[in-house]
Amino acid sequence: MYEKIMVAIRDDEISRNALKEALHIAAAFGAKICIVHAAAETGDNDESNDAGQQNGLELLEEAKSTAEALAIETRLLEADGQYGLNGVSEAISNAVTEWGADLLVVGTKGRRGLERLVIGSVAGKLVDTVDTSILLVRLR
Repeated sequence: MYEKIMVAIRDDEISRNALKEALHIAAAFGAKICIVHAAAETGDNDESNDAGQQNGLELLEEAKSTAEALAIETRLLEADGQYGLNGVSEAISNAVTEWGADLLVVGTKGRRGLERLVIGSVAGKLVDTVDTSILLVRLR
């Protein structure tokens, strides 16, 4: 059913849960998996942007090492920091299309109501913009 699964992560427990779910699904279907992380380019200075990219690369390498049995691709995405959540969701959405993923797996805090309206959520924006199936994983 699924041949190419993309999982978007950041450095938190919710993303680790999303990665576990994606790995289980990939193993069950024999699917390829691509782990992505969107590093926001702030434009402030090259040093802070380089540090953000280095942290992102380390995060991706750590995530990849959790499932050595599977063939895993990783991608560090550049998100325009001036657009906040929109920049991150756009970078992930573009990666889904470019890679041709059949499933996107994303962790979510499950914000609702006024909190979601005011703070927003990358997962919520992805649901509105991505044309492929999305699995939202909450912290258990």
